[in-house]
Amino acid sequence: MAKQRRYFFAPVALVLFGILAILLLTIPTEDLAEPPECMYGIVLDAGSSHTAMYIYKWPADKQNGTGVVTQHSECHPKGGGISSYVGQQGAAGRSLQVCLDQAMQDIPRARHHLTPVYLGATAGMRLLNISSPVQSAQVLQEVGHKIQSYPFNYQGAAILSGQEEGAYGWVTVNYLLENFIKYGFVGRWLSPGRQTVGALDFGGASTQITFVTKDEVEDESDRMKLRLYGHDYSLYTHSFLCYGRDQVLKRLLAHLVTTQGHTGTVAHPCFPAGYIITMKLGTLFDSPCTVAQTPSYSYNPQAALSVKGTGKYDHCLGNITEIFSFHSCPFSQCSFDKVFQPNVSGSFMAFSAFFYIHQFLQTTTGIPVTTPAQLEEAAHSICNMSINEMLVLAPDQEPRLQDFCAASVFTKVLFTRGYGFDEISFPHISFQKKAGDASVGWALGYMLSLSSLLPGESVGLRKALKPGAWAALLFLLVLLPATALMYVSLQACRRKKKGSSDTAS
Repeated sequence: MAKQRRYFFAPVALVLFGILAILLLTIPTEDLAEPPECMYGIVLDAGSSHTAMYIYKWPADKQNGTGVVTQHSECHPKGGGISSYVGQQGAAGRSLQVCLDQAMQDIPRARHHLTPVYLGATAGMRLLNISSPVQSAQVLQEVGHKIQSYPFNYQGAAILSGQEEGAYGWVTVNYLLENFIKYGFVGRWLSPGRQTVGALDFGGASTQITFVTKDEVEDESDRMKLRLYGHDYSLYTHSFLCYGRDQVLKRLLAHLVTTQGHTGTVAHPCFPAGYIITMKLGTLFDSPCTVAQTPSYSYNPQAALSVKGTGKYDHCLGNITEIFSFHSCPFSQCSFDKVFQPNVSGSFMAFSAFFYIHQFLQTTTGIPVTTPAQLEEAAHSICNMSINEMLVLAPDQEPRLQDFCAASVFTKVLFTRGYGFDEISFPHISFQKKAGDASVGWALGYMLSLSSLLPGESVGLRKALKPGAWAALLFLLVLLPATALMYVSLQACRRKKKGSSDTAS
């Protein structure tokens, strides 16, 4: 009996050993060795209110979309966006120095010359380019010279269109959520079969909405088609210039000045009661977003303007609503300002300033803000607080406390009346600052699109086996069954001979 068990287990052990050998052969050699070195990429997000630097990395041997790109580090220098340094020679370039110095430390020296640097400027520079194309070009030239003084591979500075900004934000969101492809079993990138997520961005000078739609996009300028990993995506994307947080606040105050008369004092229903600020009248009408509202008579840009908060939600809502235009639409349907928009569908991620507004409402009011009714309730609660009450609840937000009421009411009007989110669709919006360990914004999508890391066609096997490995694998696949069959046959013959000899004896 013991010999029979040995006869049975011997071929089984041989087969198992062969399977193990096959599995070892199918593992790429680099997966058994030390982790590969990384490649790096730098994106400078030159926004209207500030500049941010993001450093990304991916395995050096995983080009053409076959390696997951992750965020390595980020940097947020003090000061405003590069457009704010107009007329200050060299200042825009110097504003990047702290972050570029950090990049020198964060990226290994041997990789410096291989690291691409992209600078993308958004709505702040789009506005400057409208008001002064010459100054806009000078600023881009200054920052370009500064970046070129470092040993990185400078890829140029560009002003992104609103459509590009929205689309790159959408790419970032869905790449980080692994909605395009996901690394699966046996070394193959797979399509996870999940629906994509729409992107809602709220910067300093513009706001963007981008999502996949099956509906006809009636305005061709709002339609974008992308082919990523072998799949076609039809996007609706629109960027509303002058609807970013900073410009909305400026437009709101300009509206109050023109409607109340520029007498030197203005009551601000969106500022908390007890809050007072004095500014020069000219600082209010120095933007392309407000220049049309400049008073036509007895206007003195050097005159002082005193703004006093009254903290009245209903009056705040009424004035902010007047910033939008909901009155006419040249298409079958519009969001606002005569802009076509199909019905929102699916899930969305809201980021940038939307995240901070949502977080502030939750922490100060205790309201979860997952429905339009809760958003209105939270905004109403914030707007009726005095500045002292707000200081008690959020002392760390002191420099920005006066703006949260207006920003919250604007978000309510934009999402519900503008974009058309309701009690059913609003809960499908997630407000996030990061996805995984990466900040959400257009920067990652921008780098992926400009590099070779986001292919149009599908990605196959991560790494093919070398010819020698294939030959060995095929040899084992043929040898193992033959050997096992021969072994079993041999043992059967032995048992038969033994049975015959036992009978003869």
